[in-house]
Amino acid sequence: MARGIMIVESGPVSPEREDEYNAWYTETHIPELCAIPGFVGARRYKLRRRGGVDAESELPVYLAVYELEADDLAEPQAELARRRADGRAGKVSDALRTDPPPVVSLYELVGGPDE
Repeated sequence: MARGIMIVESGPVSPEREDEYNAWYTETHIPELCAIPGFVGARRYKLRRRGGVDAESELPVYLAVYELEADDLAEPQAELARRRADGRAGKVSDALRTDPPPVVSLYELVGGPDE
């Protein structure tokens, strides 16, 4: 079984909606994803500095790191898309900034001490 991570960089539409964005992400989005086979864990981080510059003056930026275990690491994302399409996964909050859209990257584990 392959192991990897999916990382997602996103943020709220405005600083005023940051609490709403965080509540949706923590209370709705992460539990929905972790209910999908292949998603085995999730952690979130808030950007503090980028390139040596404090990020306080910009729109907040968050990073979600999802741990994946599946025969095909693309399958958990495909299942999420299917669940959204047929209504089994909730709608995306309008507090989520979509312009620009969240950046999603998928990484496969290639080695390490616990492999």
